[in-house]
Amino acid sequence: MRIAVDAMGGDHAPREVVRGAIDYATGTPADEVILVGDTASIEAEIAEDGRPRPANVRLVDAPEVIGMGEHPATALRTKRRASIVVATDLVRDGEADAVVSAGSTGATMAAAIFRLGRISGIDRPALPAHMVTDTGPVMLLDVGANMDSAPDNLVQFAAMGAIFSEHVLGVPNPRIGLLNVGEEVEKGDERARETHAKLAEADLNFVGNVEAHDMIAHRADVVVCDGFVGNVVIKFFEGITTYIFRSLRVDLQQGPIAPLALLALKPGFDRTRARFDHERYGGAPLLGVKGVSIVSHGRAKARMIEHAIRVASESAHARVPELIGEWTRDHPALSHRGVRSRIAARLHRERTPAP
Repeated sequence: MRIAVDAMGGDHAPREVVRGAIDYATGTPADEVILVGDTASIEAEIAEDGRPRPANVRLVDAPEVIGMGEHPATALRTKRRASIVVATDLVRDGEADAVVSAGSTGATMAAAIFRLGRISGIDRPALPAHMVTDTGPVMLLDVGANMDSAPDNLVQFAAMGAIFSEHVLGVPNPRIGLLNVGEEVEKGDERARETHAKLAEADLNFVGNVEAHDMIAHRADVVVCDGFVGNVVIKFFEGITTYIFRSLRVDLQQGPIAPLALLALKPGFDRTRARFDHERYGGAPLLGVKGVSIVSHGRAKARMIEHAIRVASESAHARVPELIGEWTRDHPALSHRGVRSRIAARLHRERTPAP
């Protein structure tokens, strides 16, 4: 696989991005890593790293950067040589199989939507996040690409999440859940009830409504909701886990026997930290666009970048966009185009006089 990496995106770019890319390229010589950005800065970071540039790493110059505070659509029009634009265009033009960026999420999504385009039959791309549990990751989507979604959108999100979960995360026949305020079918607002009915009819392993605590219990492998709710849920989850780990560390450093206690408890903490290690998932794929686009965390360092490139490679190798396209062709009634066709047919029937 050929992976285009936005070397200038992220809080710790280009240093951590370059180091993560070199780590991946060194360990995976069969893949090509394309570092896109200001070549002078990239070469300076490679020299500072001290390791020779692997033969499977090449540079593509892109002197402009889209900042976190810039309006994505405006920046795409005015900064044609921005690193995320050039990296995404490599995928569009067939010169790369996937793109990875830890830069502005809005700019990365806008570049993917406007430069790659949506998969036919997918009305809105979705951005997932992984919630780490004792028994594996739970994919939550959407977490911010769409602030308001119709029931048909949520069914599409469920299908795309199931495809990624099965073919990249290795989850057989993923269980699909609908995030709701209760398990009963009649719970939630009108949109939730209509979505429940559509998911129950879809060719998916739908297990019904799940509440927030059910996600931690891993009752479903893929949980769908609109982007507003998903963004709130994932940020609360990240915040509470960070708070718990920080509080434990501070509390266990108190008292005269703290060093001995920490030494005795260290193996257990290491196992817990490894179990809840979100960095190994690298980033989130923007599902529903014609190509693989991985959005990594803005604070990502070398290890997370390395894993993000691995996720990009696995997604491209699994042909995730093509599999989503195949699903939409098999389920045309679940796109807005299909919805409009059903509405037009119903109106025609209502307007046609009875014989």
